Amino acid sequence: MERENVVKSVSRALDIIQLVSLKKGGLGVTEISKQIDINKSSVYRILSTLAQYGYIEQDDATGRYKLGYKFLEISSKLLDSIDLRAEARTFLQELENETNEVIHLVVYDQGEVVYIEKLEGTETLRMHSKVGKRAPMHCTSVGKAILAYQPSAVVHEIIDRKGMPMHTDKTITDKDILFEELIRVRQSGYALDLEENESGITCIAAPIFDHLGKVVAAVSISGPSIRMTQERLQQLKQKMVNVGLQISSRLGYSKQNQLN
Repeated sequence: MERENVVKSVSRALDIIQLVSLKKGGLGVTEISKQIDINKSSVYRILSTLAQYGYIEQDDATGRYKLGYKFLEISSKLLDSIDLRAEARTFLQELENETNEVIHLVVYDQGEVVYIEKLEGTETLRMHSKVGKRAPMHCTSVGKAILAYQPSAVVHEIIDRKGMPMHTDKTITDKDILFEELIRVRQSGYALDLEENESGITCIAAPIFDHLGKVVAAVSISGPSIRMTQERLQQLKQKMVNVGLQISSRLGYSKQNQLN
């Protein structure tokens, strides 16, 4: 019975924390008591205990209770401990199992993308990519997925510094056309590489956002164009968007913190 009471108290404390977190200006004891149907004396005891440990604090001017700074301390430690590759691994394996194609995970670094994970799939495909290798942004699906969410000035700076070299006869080398492409990427949530980086290879990618709503990485499926047809790309596009958002959520992202 004592253990049940302890668990119930923990449950009530968590309910109060959740409730208080939803109100920017905080809540009073009476308001909390009414909303979760606990008597005021119990609410006060729980709040006092939470305040003792820094999870709740009381506003001296209003008397209302709000979240304490202890949550910032804990959240910063959580964010520091997040490993992108580890958080993404399950989703990458799911894509590999479903498509049998090559799956890439990349991060942005100094105007380029860097491959940090590659799953080979079960189909035969020779690609230049490998973990640790860098690739341009203007002609890769992962690069465009990241570029689309950068400020215009940043995109111009990257292009001016890196140029737009032709990798195949289908590479976009015109800045205006690339910007039009990036607008479409942002509107649709996914990016394509239609044999722009390697001849005969088509890729589809989606961006990955961090807890601040900043794009930090991208995930892609790559395959030979004879398999990655327009019909198949249409079938994969929503899957890619969803996977990108699922990985993003593991990094603390929600659409409410999306940067403009």
